Order: sequence, then structure tokens, then C-alpha cells
Amino acid sequence: MSDQTFVFVSGNAALDLVGTVGWRRTAPRDQLAEPADLRRWIAGAGLLTEGPAEVDSAAFADALELREAVHRLAHDRLAGREFDRRALEVVNGVAAAPGRRPALTDAGVRFHGGTAAALADIAASAITLLADGDAVLKECGRESCTRLYVDRSRGARRTWCGMDECGNRVKAAAYRARRRAERT
Repeated sequence: MSDQTFVFVSGNAALDLVGTVGWRRTAPRDQLAEPADLRRWIAGAGLLTEGPAEVDSAAFADALELREAVHRLAHDRLAGREFDRRALEVVNGVAAAPGRRPALTDAGVRFHGGTAAALADIAASAITLLADGDAVLKECGRESCTRLYVDRSRGARRTWCGMDECGNRVKAAAYRARRRAERT
């Protein structure tokens, strides 16, 4: 099992799933190396209250295929081109399955279902996002980062995926560059 810590900064579950592969252009790092990693990711994303009991190899393969299909469709949207037909088939096919089942309790809403239900809701989330012409979809402005996110900031001025990993590094580099310029 991987000891990776998952990051949920994309503003959409489908984009957070896509973000489990980092640094796609330079040195891709896949955080979902085995089914147990997907189980931890689903639990970390809060998609199922108890998390799936087990993720079998077929569900794991489905999740990876969904992840890459959403990645392709998001880049198609960013580039202003027609959606890839195969990627559309994958996302629409996964979304057609029954999703999670909510239950109201004194503690709030609890979500039940298995891995397929969580994946169906992730696919539905991707469909809703990619069909929304008003949603501002962006790729992180940090040169080596490839994380996609929904920019909900005022004026859509957000330029990086998240403050912890990229924002702090970008700001620190800018600060160092200003300090160097002041010294010369």
C-alpha cells in the first residue's frame, strides 16, 4: 500500500481523481498503485461514509479508466475542441450505474454504496462540470504541476491548484526573485 497523502483541492471529485496522477508532463507520479490506494482515496474524499469494504481489481481498473477519460475530456474542454468519443463513452457508461445512497441521521447525511456507486457519482460530477459553460476550469499555473481545478475565486483570478503545494512555492520563488533583484 502506498503511503501517499491525497490532496483534494480541485473543487470537484472527478478532478481530484484526475489529480491522483501528478506531474504528468515531466515525471508522472501515480498515487493509485493498487486497489487499496483507491479505497483510501474514496474514504479520504468522503464519498462513502464507511468507505468501500474492498476494492476489487475490476473496480480498480474501472477507476483508472474513468480517471484518464475525465482527464482527456477536461483537456478537450480547455483546448476548446470536441470531446473525445471514447472518453465520452467511458464517462457516460460509468455515470449510468446507480450512485451512492444518502441516509439522514442525527449526525447528518451518511452515504452508502460500493466502489461502483462512488465511481458513478464521480462520473456524474465530471459530466455536470464539463457541461457547465460558466464553470472556469483551469490547469495549475506552476510550470511542472498538471493538476486541474475549478476556479471559483472572485474574478476567476486563481492561478495555482492549491496553496500548500504550489501556491507557497510560487510565492516563495517570487519573493526570492524580488530579493535578488533588490540586491543587484
